[in-house]
Amino acid sequence: MSKLHKNPDIFGDAISDFHHKNNPENIIVHSSDFDDDEIPVDYLFRNFQEMPDLEKTALQRCRGKILDVGCGAGSHSRYLQQEKKLEVVPIDISEKAIETCKLRGLKNARSQDFFQLENEKFDTILLLMNGVGIVGKLENLSRFFKKLAEMLAPNGKVLLDSSDLSYLFEAEKDGGVWIDVSQGYYGEMTYRTSYKNETSAAFDWLYLDFETLKFAAESHGFNCELVQKGTHYDYLAELKKM
Repeated sequence: MSKLHKNPDIFGDAISDFHHKNNPENIIVHSSDFDDDEIPVDYLFRNFQEMPDLEKTALQRCRGKILDVGCGAGSHSRYLQQEKKLEVVPIDISEKAIETCKLRGLKNARSQDFFQLENEKFDTILLLMNGVGIVGKLENLSRFFKKLAEMLAPNGKVLLDSSDLSYLFEAEKDGGVWIDVSQGYYGEMTYRTSYKNETSAAFDWLYLDFETLKFAAESHGFNCELVQKGTHYDYLAELKKM
């Protein structure tokens, strides 16, 4: 049985094991609402050709000095630094993930919480693999947009992807959507993750449908453009300060 720890470095351990060929296993994602899911660790090391089209589009739209939030094993940053020759700062709260990023040649990688960044400006802020999930709950969106506004250089932009989870509530017979609004926003999820014999504490993770993102962005002084739709209710959006 997995041991529950307050702050195990689940993704960092898996990323480090894969890089060092130390018998890596899949990361298990637990939710009280759905069956367990698995994240193959090798997926975190994908190259540009192996990435979904939304990610490819986002990387092609990056420019200037780039902040890669929640960089993981650094796949997006490696492409930007090595292939596009752009200045990129990959950050992640996982120290072992950042150690691996540095071993993979990412010279500016930092173990850093996005919300604790100060006194820096970026031309592009990149939040991929549902990077907006770090917001946790809708009530935290104001803090998120305040930090984005603080970190963006003049004429800077934010590129993020997310998913509309309303499809999970579709009725089987008529295809309609039934959502109990009394339970809060349907994109607010709570997860735990496991790797080998370690299990994380529960954490909040947010998925935003595009219309909710657009309304929130405009309410906080950002233009929000739908750049591209994905193949499974996901999308790529670009935000710029008004």
